[in-house]
Amino acid sequence: AFVVDTLYGVLVWGMALSGEFGRYPDIYRPAADQTAYLPLMLTGTLVGLVFATWIYAKGYEGGSGLTEGLRFGVLMGLFLGAYNSAVNYGVMRIGKKMALTYAGGWLGEWILVGIVIGLVYQPAAGAVRRAAGV
Repeated sequence: AFVVDTLYGVLVWGMALSGEFGRYPDIYRPAADQTAYLPLMLTGTLVGLVFATWIYAKGYEGGSGLTEGLRFGVLMGLFLGAYNSAVNYGVMRIGKKMALTYAGGWLGEWILVGIVIGLVYQPAAGAVRRAAGV
């Protein structure tokens, strides 16, 4: 999941959307300055994905890895996309387009990450299949 998330970050956030971030120079660091912060960013991503995998395992319902991972990724993407894009729009001087870009970007990122987690995850022997209660 870390590798997929990092590749997504480079391709989507770092390359495809760099022009959009460039529209807000008072908020975002220039690309040349980001290298110094890369180790911290990657460490944070790794730690976050460890916790995301733990959350996945706690909600695992016993289905196929693809289905479970897709469900998890969609839910995480909708949660993080809605929450973070609304907060960023409220506290940063970004436009609605950038806020929606965040929402869509996080949804896509978490769908991929969720699928990878689902395909790699192996439940403990003797794990009981259950349905999540709502």
